[in-house]
Amino acid sequence: MTALGRRRIAGTAVEVTELGFGASVIGNLYREVDDKTAAGAVRAAWDGGIRTFDTAPHYGLGLSERRLGAALRPLLASAGRGEAVVSSKVGRLLEPRLPPLPQDDDGFAVPGDLVRRFDYSRDGVLRSLEQTLERTGLDRLDVVYVHDPDEHWDEAAHQAVPALVELRDQGVVGAVGAGMNQSAMLTRFLRETDVDLVMLAGRYTLLEQGALDDVLPAAIETGKSVVAAGVFNSGLLAQDDVPDDATYEYRQAPTELLSRARQIAEVCRRHATTLPAAAIAFPLRHPAVVSVTLGMRTPAEVEGNLARAAAPVPAELWAELEERGLLRSWAPATRITSTLATTPTEDHQ
Repeated sequence: MTALGRRRIAGTAVEVTELGFGASVIGNLYREVDDKTAAGAVRAAWDGGIRTFDTAPHYGLGLSERRLGAALRPLLASAGRGEAVVSSKVGRLLEPRLPPLPQDDDGFAVPGDLVRRFDYSRDGVLRSLEQTLERTGLDRLDVVYVHDPDEHWDEAAHQAVPALVELRDQGVVGAVGAGMNQSAMLTRFLRETDVDLVMLAGRYTLLEQGALDDVLPAAIETGKSVVAAGVFNSGLLAQDDVPDDATYEYRQAPTELLSRARQIAEVCRRHATTLPAAAIAFPLRHPAVVSVTLGMRTPAEVEGNLARAAAPVPAELWAELEERGLLRSWAPATRITSTLATTPTEDHQ
């Protein structure tokens, strides 16, 4: 088992591994994966030292939650429930679709017998959590995020978050947060609500550092934490050599971003590392970031990402990227030791 660093979500007792398992893809995101392969991916993550697992009702209309729970339950029965941090999300209730569709119409290769209904009300949050616990077969969730409330700020901020905070204060969940693909509203959650953390997808990567202007300083100033997701920018940074058909935001990557990614990859090679290894290490340099969540579909993908996370990434790489204008220059703030369970590994400095 690889020894992965752990960091504590600020202001809570919840410790996460620096690398987390994103279970969206075992919910058949874009293409099918069979039950055995999905279970094997979760087991490979566990065997590799990953102890942080993230899912959501949205992912495969509950399939991700069912598969993740089925794979984790025997592991937790042996190791103890406290050995893992499991997060899921609220904001989309799953209800019967009549008549059903042959296939889901929101990107997952699953039957379309259910429909997602946005609901950020207190009652919706409680119903969603009850359904998630039924699907996973777990006795509790460690972290709960308000999921994609882009058009629902008022209800999410004034009903969903307070409902989750009440559960946190009762000891039912360990930490509460919000998860989105945009940084502006996540900044509002950090500054205007009582969340403990946010999950920021795709907006703080080797290609994009706009979060340095809003989410990350807000997290530092409020003493809260950030989980970075989408660090490969949906595929563009996922391979050592950037292919012509690489995707960005789940579409064909534009020419200028292909060129930029290839320039970064070339600098990585000169420093004896790889583009995806640097993409994983980069967000963890920031003192507010406690974990990087990667979607992993197969045991081979898990093993590959564990190797990348363990690969040395020298400090000279960041300096050259900054000098060449390929990475925004910034002075890493002094790490807030109260937010960390252990000192980050040297590779992530």
